[in-house]
Amino acid sequence: MSASVPQPASKGSPSLLVRTRELDTGGETLSDGDLIGLLPRPRADAAHLWLRRGAGLVGWGQVARFTSSGPDRFADAMGAWREFTEHLVVRDEVDLPGSGPVAFGAFTFAPATNAPSVLLVPEVVLGSRDGRTWITTVSSVDPVDEPSLPPLGPAPTLAQLREQVSPLRPHRGVQVLPGALDPDEWVEQVERVIARIRGGEVAKVVMAREEHVQVAEELDIRPVLTQLAHAYPTTWTFAVDGLIGATPELLVRRERGLVSSRVLAGTIPRTGDDEADLTHAASLARSSKDLEEHEFAVRSLMDSLRPVAASTNAQDAPFVLHLPNVMHLATDVTAVLATEHADLSSLDLAARLHPTAAVCGTPTPQAAEMIAEHEQMDRGRYAGPVGWIGADGDGEWGIALRCAQVEPSGRELRLFAGCGIVAASDPVAELGEAEAKLAPMRAALRI
Repeated sequence: MSASVPQPASKGSPSLLVRTRELDTGGETLSDGDLIGLLPRPRADAAHLWLRRGAGLVGWGQVARFTSSGPDRFADAMGAWREFTEHLVVRDEVDLPGSGPVAFGAFTFAPATNAPSVLLVPEVVLGSRDGRTWITTVSSVDPVDEPSLPPLGPAPTLAQLREQVSPLRPHRGVQVLPGALDPDEWVEQVERVIARIRGGEVAKVVMAREEHVQVAEELDIRPVLTQLAHAYPTTWTFAVDGLIGATPELLVRRERGLVSSRVLAGTIPRTGDDEADLTHAASLARSSKDLEEHEFAVRSLMDSLRPVAASTNAQDAPFVLHLPNVMHLATDVTAVLATEHADLSSLDLAARLHPTAAVCGTPTPQAAEMIAEHEQMDRGRYAGPVGWIGADGDGEWGIALRCAQVEPSGRELRLFAGCGIVAASDPVAELGEAEAKLAPMRAALRI
């Protein structure tokens, strides 16, 4: 575990003051694009974001950074976050999920990887929910003033925030390069995985593929994120430490004791013809191959939740989730934490649930071994938990899908897509599904 963070306050040393106040929007209703447009700088590593349908959080600056790795990466990060929040002075006038101290996080898919897992505490966070908008700032305060802080000045106005925004910068010279495997090589690996599934080694394996993108100048991620949010409003648009995307899959939300999740598994590309897509949606809902894949994912999540839940509930049958590029079988799951496990945070729950069968396979250990052997790449944070956590442990964590990792240069990206492989899978059809899942990031980058 490593950290870049002010040391805990000692007697006579400054503490960190977290202030959350209502933001006067002047009567404006801020959409996702409006909130993204308030990010002051273009760099991918300077933006922290979790938004869906105009609700969520946008942050910038960095007060603290915690990095972790290996099998204990979640526990180490949670321990660091708990210790950090113990030394904060908090003045929260909003008291909604996402107000007060907040950290954004992105965690690796596998314990063994070259990429770090990270929790970041922004200097400024804008929040929007239930028709209310707020601003949270983190600053130093003299401990002498802690018992009775001086009156807080007015929060910045929207106009003042917009004055800090640098001009948007178009990206040029986009070049697409193959990843670890070209399409033919990937299909060959999928064929090998199917043979092993039919041989009884595993029931399901999720095979991902990547492609590399280069841009001529450092990427401004703000228009990319805005495009994703506008095109995919029912997904969660995110940005954490250069990992950007729009995921349709909510791994876990914890809000005042209630736990919820959305499981996706089973996919069919859209055709662009509404009548044909309705027919395809009906076939997806009846597909034995896709229903089997979906059942594996729901069962793995429920099995992970039951030991810590007083009650769990899942829909009797999946519904078809319509996105602009694909349709998924989806199931919403809810649970109430048992009294003896009520202190489990959203990040603790994310660690318990990850990896689900929807992004790894069944049984999980054997599927993970096949992934490492046949994908022939390091997933990094792709398909790992991404989201945010508050000081009370509440938060939301999605699965990092439909995403790209922007490298530190700002000119290179890795795009990812994955498909669930079962005995009845067709390798060429799975390649088509992967291509459809790359479409959101490709379109946002104007590829």
